[in-house]
Amino acid sequence: MKRFVPFQPLSSRSLAWRQLLPGAVVLGVIVALRLLGLFQELELKMLDTLLRWRPAEPTDERILIIGIDEVDIQQLGTYPVPDGVLAELIQTLERHHPRAIGIDIFRDMVVEPGHQDLVETLIALPQAIAIEYILSNPPIAAPDYLPPEQIGFVDFPTDNDGFVRRALLGSPDAVGEYRLSLALRLAETYLQPEGMPLTNGVRDPWAKRFGDTEFSSIPPHTGGYVGADTGGHQVLLNGRSGATPFRQVSLAEVLADSVDPDWIQDAIVLVGITSPSVKDFVNSAAVVSDHPGQVYGVVMHAHVTSQLVSAVLDDRPMLRTWPQEFEYLWIIVWGGVGMVLIRGLKSPSRYLLMVGVIGLAIAGLSYGLLVLGGWWVPLVPTLVVFSLNGLVLPGFYLYDQTLRSRIEARQRAIDQTYTAIHNGPLQTLALLLREADNLDWLQAVPRLHQLNQELRDIRERLPADQRRVDAPQTPLHEDLWETYTATLHRGQREFPGLQGIKFQVVDFKPLNADHLSADDRQALCQFLEEALLNVGKHGVGVSRLTVVCQATTDENLIQVTDNGQGQRDHSSEPGVDGWGTQQAQQLARQLRGHFQRRFTEAGTCCELRWPSPR
Repeated sequence: MKRFVPFQPLSSRSLAWRQLLPGAVVLGVIVALRLLGLFQELELKMLDTLLRWRPAEPTDERILIIGIDEVDIQQLGTYPVPDGVLAELIQTLERHHPRAIGIDIFRDMVVEPGHQDLVETLIALPQAIAIEYILSNPPIAAPDYLPPEQIGFVDFPTDNDGFVRRALLGSPDAVGEYRLSLALRLAETYLQPEGMPLTNGVRDPWAKRFGDTEFSSIPPHTGGYVGADTGGHQVLLNGRSGATPFRQVSLAEVLADSVDPDWIQDAIVLVGITSPSVKDFVNSAAVVSDHPGQVYGVVMHAHVTSQLVSAVLDDRPMLRTWPQEFEYLWIIVWGGVGMVLIRGLKSPSRYLLMVGVIGLAIAGLSYGLLVLGGWWVPLVPTLVVFSLNGLVLPGFYLYDQTLRSRIEARQRAIDQTYTAIHNGPLQTLALLLREADNLDWLQAVPRLHQLNQELRDIRERLPADQRRVDAPQTPLHEDLWETYTATLHRGQREFPGLQGIKFQVVDFKPLNADHLSADDRQALCQFLEEALLNVGKHGVGVSRLTVVCQATTDENLIQVTDNGQGQRDHSSEPGVDGWGTQQAQQLARQLRGHFQRRFTEAGTCCELRWPSPR
């Protein structure tokens, strides 16, 4: 006979692993994808968005932009701007004593008329800085008549999408000579009178330092960057937020002497082209401009210059990142939060609200860290892993729970059906088989009719049992008393072991059963029924029956004791427990209790104990 193995529900530890293991796998995959750089583009775009959404900062009045726009070019009637016009512009500015002048217009070739005037003007003004390209192919040289101290390069490192998010402060040129950027030259010229010359760092010997402020070069793995080309001395670009970060005037306004002299005095003045037809643009989505995604080159140099000077004089934070281990710890923590939240999956609407609030909190915290301290923290992978563990995995979890619930419900129906058959027709059949040798045909026929009727009654009995499970709960000891009386009434008609009982000691007291489910309560009633039927089927010479149902402060007890001498092995195979014993053992495990059947010279005792809830 093949042994029937009852369905074993998952333990709480197994259930916890089923919930946490998929989340841990998702967390590992997200970390691996970030290490491989697959989130880099999304993280960079998110950084652009957060920078663009920052509150507007006050206009940096230390910087003045002179934009040569389309109107200026039309009035000049020629392009490029002649050297003589640039010389006149610089001389006009000098009368108002600016502290630094940056000429963001290439002058690698002579543009007459007025070339000699421009040469003499620039040589006479050491605070005037000309430009060059050192990384382009071919490079664009600066005016050869100026010393290196009056030259700054205007190269920007670009990301894979062509956008600028980093500023290059220093780099070797094509022949290996180390050069400085226009922004760094302007900051150096401006801060020199403040007693803050450009020197090497103290905390970081490779950093560039003004006073106590050091500008360290970023490594290839910075924030969302993975393996970026960070050659030279690069810093993250933290442009000034707002629609009017700097004052800006036109060439015509300066030459007409209509600009407030206070805007020029002790200021950093940048001169560049701001005409769309010339297309001197830098791609940037982080800086607000009239041309979304594009910023005039002279304006971008103003942002970098302002970033350096403001960091030194105003303690304005540079963009900075956490160490790599802290960034991944941040991702793991929030991924873990998403894994833990699944345990609170009771009300879907409240759960979704909680996940949404926490997701907004993650975004808000990342935004606040960026605005208040310049910290760029990993937002995209954090939201992805939190959303997957907080929203997607619960869907699979609910599906799994629903499927398992259906399986468990089907298994319970099978168990209930078999228990009904076992405690009814099979008991009658077993008794009939035991007495077969002593029965003639006429005596067997009524018993067979009884067996037939019991089999047919199974269909009506199962819905009745289910109605009892679904009905409002009565005290458990009352259900047990009802089971006892019904089983004893049936047993005294059909089972010899119960027909000779002369004394009944019955003690039914309230049990601590508030924590039990309806299925548990029904299983306890079936346990009592099975114990009583075993007395009727196997008991020999039973005259006294004792049934105890009671509770102490520590445990509950259901105990059936008889004084008969019954068959010690009830199973159909040696060493194999019968169905009733299996069910009792499973019920004991489910209630975290203990089941035992003791055989003594005085009789048989069958009992089930389980702890009371604290």
